[in-house]
Amino acid sequence: MSARFEEIDWRPTAMGDISLRRRRDPVSGIDVYEVKLGDEFLMSSLFTAGEIALTELGLAELPDVDPDAEPEAELDVVVGGLGLGYTAVAALDDPRVRSLTVIDTLAEVIDWHRRGLVPLGARLSSDPRCRLVQGDFFAMAADSRGLDPQEPGRRFHAVLLDVDHSPRHVLHPRHAALYQPAGLRALTEHLHPGGVFALWSNDPPDEQFTSVLAEVFPQSAAHVVDFDNPLQGGTSTNTVYVARTEP
Repeated sequence: MSARFEEIDWRPTAMGDISLRRRRDPVSGIDVYEVKLGDEFLMSSLFTAGEIALTELGLAELPDVDPDAEPEAELDVVVGGLGLGYTAVAALDDPRVRSLTVIDTLAEVIDWHRRGLVPLGARLSSDPRCRLVQGDFFAMAADSRGLDPQEPGRRFHAVLLDVDHSPRHVLHPRHAALYQPAGLRALTEHLHPGGVFALWSNDPPDEQFTSVLAEVFPQSAAHVVDFDNPLQGGTSTNTVYVARTEP
C-alpha cells in the first residue's frame, strides 16, 4: 500500500461496514481523512465548513460572554454524531462551554478518537469538559431519560446534530421520526428554556422542514453555508437549521 493511500481501519457494524481512510491530496499535498459506511461517503476532512458552522451558528443564539469580564463557562452542549470531530472541537473552542457530551451510535468511531487514529482524536479525548458516549441519539432524544446516561432528565443549553445527510435523506429509517413535530417536541424536553437545536444538512433549505421547525419552535431559521469545493472547481453549500425554545 503506497503512502498516498491507506485504509486505517475497517469494521463490520450493525449499520454496515465502516472504514476510515487516509489519502494524500495531489494538489495541496495534505492528508485527507475520509469515512465510508458501506458504499456511502459519510464525511471528509476536506470539507468541514458546514460542521464548524453548525456549532458557531447554533451557539451564537445563546448569551454572549461580556468582553470586559472574565469568561465564565456555563453552557452544557450535546453533539449528536462524532464523525471526524470538527463540530465537537468547535464547541470546545467556545469559552462559554462548560461541558460537552458527544453521542455516536458506533463504538468504532469513538474508538478511532480514543486511539488517536484521526487528527482531532487526542484533543477531544484529553479535554476534561468532553465526554464521548456510545448510544443511539435518536432513541435517547425520544426517551424521557434524555441525552445523558449518567444523569437522567438532564437539560442542555444546545443540541447540535450532524448524523443524517438531511431530514429527507436519513441513514436509517428510524431516524425520520425526529424530524416530525412530535419528535422535535420530545427533543425540546431536553433543552433549557431559551435552548437551541441546530441541525446540519447536505441539501438546500427544505421548506417542509422549516415549516415543521416553525410549528415547534418560536424562533427558527435556515442558514446557507458556502465553501470552496476543489474537487469540482467551484463552490458548494450546506444548510444549518437553527431553532430556539421560548426563553
